Amino acid sequence: MKLPMAFKMFTRIFFLALSLTVLAAQASAQSVLIPSPPQIAGSSWVLIDPLSGHVIMEHNSNERLPPASLTKMMTAYIVERELDEGRISMTDMVPISVKAWRTEGSRTFVREGTSVSVEDLLKGVIIQSGNDASVALAEFIAGSEGAFVDIMNQQAQLLGMTNTHFQNATGLPATDHFSTAYDLALLARAIIQDYPENYPLYAEKHFTYNNIRQPNRNALLWRDDSVDGLKTGHTEEAGYCLVASAKRGETRLIASVMGTSSSEARSQEVQKMLNYGFRYYESERLFRAGQELMAAKVWGGSADQVSVGMADDVFVTIPRGSRSKLESSVDLDSVIKAPIKVGDELGRVRVLLDGETLVEKPVLALTEVQEGGLFKRLWDAIKLFFVQLFN
Repeated sequence: MKLPMAFKMFTRIFFLALSLTVLAAQASAQSVLIPSPPQIAGSSWVLIDPLSGHVIMEHNSNERLPPASLTKMMTAYIVERELDEGRISMTDMVPISVKAWRTEGSRTFVREGTSVSVEDLLKGVIIQSGNDASVALAEFIAGSEGAFVDIMNQQAQLLGMTNTHFQNATGLPATDHFSTAYDLALLARAIIQDYPENYPLYAEKHFTYNNIRQPNRNALLWRDDSVDGLKTGHTEEAGYCLVASAKRGETRLIASVMGTSSSEARSQEVQKMLNYGFRYYESERLFRAGQELMAAKVWGGSADQVSVGMADDVFVTIPRGSRSKLESSVDLDSVIKAPIKVGDELGRVRVLLDGETLVEKPVLALTEVQEGGLFKRLWDAIKLFFVQLFN
């Protein structure tokens, strides 16, 4: 049984006015013209909006490739998770093993037999890309680098990184050690959103340890004030890689490129991706978590209405200038009967742009409605019978 046409029309008008602030007269706005994405000189790449998850441009973004030191984003993420859950603290002192001290490649220059704070080691991983710091933290958290790698792979699956498998905490070349441009963009999104209190570390340009001052290898931190992270990588097998994020206005983008030819090339290619994304796209928050979209009719309840809305913030990525062309509708269940619990699905919301569905999500009960008394239930049953009969 469908809702009366008048109620559906009210729903659409209310929804547009409250959530999108779009006037019907704007529906005739001209089409937004967007050029093709720029050509990128790399093996694979992707540009995403982390709020909506929308992929703006990509090429071979699910191809499994060696990630080099981009691996350390996962090492850092697990350390940040341990910090957030209170199992370790920034001031904890980490003993430096012979294995950590001897780890080849980029280094923080920790010394075997000394102890270094978690904070200094985490900065060594993020800013200096220290392999020795990575191994030291892995051993401290899990007892051994091998056990830490098990945690890394479990965490990758939890984050939806389905084309990723780690063999070490550093990114040094190893058989069956791979990831993808898209998976690493997902990891970058998790770093930014899950532990924002630690994210400023990724924007620091230098770090000094053991009287050795080293620069962050992400050259875009010096060239583009909107860039605030994340990580570079390089091995002969992987080429030059970079995952970078930038925020301009209310829009944040994450660019991930793998397999470029030089450190300069990776910076240039990511800059091209970010400039394209910010020039032609923007993020829009359509709904806030817990925001009431409307009050829906309830039959047989202790209350006659229930507040409905979204469980989470809902964002879309749209071409700049196209906000006026967004169309939306809420389709509620034709009959909503008590009892109703918070979180019960009561319908669906759809948002479209030029006929393409951007969002389709459940509409949930924001309030609880218990069953009414016997007389209330009988009276509502009689009214509902006649409503259905005449509609």
